[in-house]
Amino acid sequence: MKHLLATLDRLDEFDEIIDVRTPLEFADDHIPGATNAPVLSNEERVVVGTLYKQVSPFEASRVGAALVARNIAAHLDTTFADRRQGWRPLIYCWRGGTRSGSMTTMFNMIGWRARQLDGGYKTYRQSTLDALDTLPAALRYIVLAGPTGSGKTRLLNALAQAGAQTLDLERLAAHRGSLLGAWAGVPQPSQKGFDTLLAQALRAFDPARPVFVEAESRKIGAVALPAALLTAMHASPCVEVNSRREDRAAFLQQDYTQLFDDPASLKAQLARMIGLHSRERVGGWQALVDSGARAELARELIDRHYDPAYARSCHAHFTRLPQALRLEFRPNDADVVEQAKALLARLDAAGDGI
Repeated sequence: MKHLLATLDRLDEFDEIIDVRTPLEFADDHIPGATNAPVLSNEERVVVGTLYKQVSPFEASRVGAALVARNIAAHLDTTFADRRQGWRPLIYCWRGGTRSGSMTTMFNMIGWRARQLDGGYKTYRQSTLDALDTLPAALRYIVLAGPTGSGKTRLLNALAQAGAQTLDLERLAAHRGSLLGAWAGVPQPSQKGFDTLLAQALRAFDPARPVFVEAESRKIGAVALPAALLTAMHASPCVEVNSRREDRAAFLQQDYTQLFDDPASLKAQLARMIGLHSRERVGGWQALVDSGARAELARELIDRHYDPAYARSCHAHFTRLPQALRLEFRPNDADVVEQAKALLARLDAAGDGI
């Protein structure tokens, strides 16, 4: 069987990557671009595991083999029915064992040039963790700091449109980062899934060019940033993004439109701030939600919550913030890409002196 094994450094040699783990395992994390073709369903895997523990390994293997054979047959009639002769798939399961081995053997009997990933997903996961330990230090970052509502994400997107390298951590995490930052109707990835997306993004960067990234806390919603990336960001040069208070209030109303449109959900999220703020203050904010006073609520959050939090966190962690290049940004204007280009020109003129 050794001739049927392949290693991670050969991923590009294959026409398709097949993940034969259960849909739940696949949803938690998978190799980017992989197709899920489970040889055991979520429920079937539980049945086989129960048999292994409560009856015997032999009985679990017998029942599991029958289930795997039926599921592979079903995939041959459906998922892979149109694959050409000479097709070359790479197949993996949790640790490169029976599940992926069974499909690899069957596919090669048919005449396809299938290979099994040596070590399975477990090996891939370790390679992701290794990358998150080493890649951050190999890149140069310029950190966009500034209080919530100043439009840092909009500036980051504009910089990308202007041709700069950008790392949008909030997009990868599907969360804006603040306590009210959940994306309406969009679940966050698992920690493993976020790690995979982040490692993929880091691998794609040119180390010779700077990477623009927003200042973030250790956690973005429910997912955590790797220590090596935080360390690199905290020691990097900064651009401090400032916007007028009224521009920030208007920007927050746009950015949080879906929150404002769901008063019950917004009030529930505000309630989570009790402890950070008094019950009376949070109750006042909830009353503003009930009265539809969006602009006043945005200003209150800026003055009472976001700005104090920014002063505490960024100035404590980002050591080069006192020497930051200051940018007066107009996040609501139509010329944000031109503003981004002007920033790049200023940075180019400043060189390493920012």
